[in-house]
Parts: sequence; structure tokens; C-alpha cells
Amino acid sequence: MLIDVVLLATICVIHALGNLGVAYADSGEYHRAIEYQEQRLAIARTMGDRQAEGQALGNLGIAHRSLGDHRRAIEDHERALAIDSEIGDLWGEGRDLGNLGYAYADLGETRHAIEYYEKTLAIARKVGDLRSEGNTLGNMSLVLDKLGDRKKAIEHAEASLKIREQIEDPNAATVRKQLEEWRNA
Repeated sequence: MLIDVVLLATICVIHALGNLGVAYADSGEYHRAIEYQEQRLAIARTMGDRQAEGQALGNLGIAHRSLGDHRRAIEDHERALAIDSEIGDLWGEGRDLGNLGYAYADLGETRHAIEYYEKTLAIARKVGDLRSEGNTLGNMSLVLDKLGDRKKAIEHAEASLKIREQIEDPNAATVRKQLEEWRNA
């Protein structure tokens, strides 16, 4: 009984640390976010909680990317992807692949970004995650435009907009505005 209580308390601490890290990241305090995610990561590893370990690595990658440390972000996301693949967390794999796409897009490595976005899109469609599908199509449209393929960029943005309107995503207005700019250019 005591072991169950200790285990439950540890699981709660792991989740609380992760939530605190996300809250600090959301408020722009990325160094604090990293501190909490590193604590979460250490406890998750000690407990053998692979899913929490992968989530902490993914959140670390997001924080490092936000600080401009894209190479470190890529390392974090690759380690998260390896864990999520190992444990069969398909949703987590999709998230990790999408985050790798973001990081490579930030580095200007658009071909790599597209490769990761295509994999993310395939998983989003497989698991029926419309929000991820809409986001990924939107991200792909931006990268395709950077590559000079405005026609494909518009096609992807239109598909993104359709999904975003369907799920009543508040970011639909941003995609609509981007489409208008591209069409009027």
C-alpha cells in the first residue's frame, strides 16, 4: 500500500513539473521552463516512465528552439522521437516529427522541414488528428512558399484553412489572411 502511495505521488510530481515547465514556456520564461522539464526528465528516468521522459524531451526541445538553440532542439526532439517510437506512441511520434519540422524550418533547411512535415501529416491523418493535420498543412504552405512554389503553398494553405474552419480553430483567420496576400501578389 505504501509503495502504491509513493508511486502515485511520484507520478503526480512528474506531471506537475511538466505542467509548470509548459506554463513557464507559455509565459516566455524559457530558462525556467527548462529547469522544470529537466527535473521532470530526471525523475521520469529514475522511475522508468518512458512516456514522461519523451514528453519532457519534447518540451525541452520546444524551449531550446524558442531560445534560438535549434541544434539542441533537434537533439531533444530526435531523442523524444526515438522513445515515442520505441513505446509505440504514434501521437507522440507525430508531435516530435512536427517539432523537428519547425526546427529545420527555423534553420532555413526547408527540404528537411518538408520531409518531417510530410511524416507528421501522414500520422495526423492515420490517428484522425485534424488539428495537427491543419497545423501541418499550414506549416508546409509557408515552407513551400519559401522554396518558391507559391502554387503548392496556396493548395496546402487552402487545405489547412478548410480543416481549421471545420474545427473552429481561431488561427483560421491567420491562414485566410496569408492566402489573400499570396493571391493578391
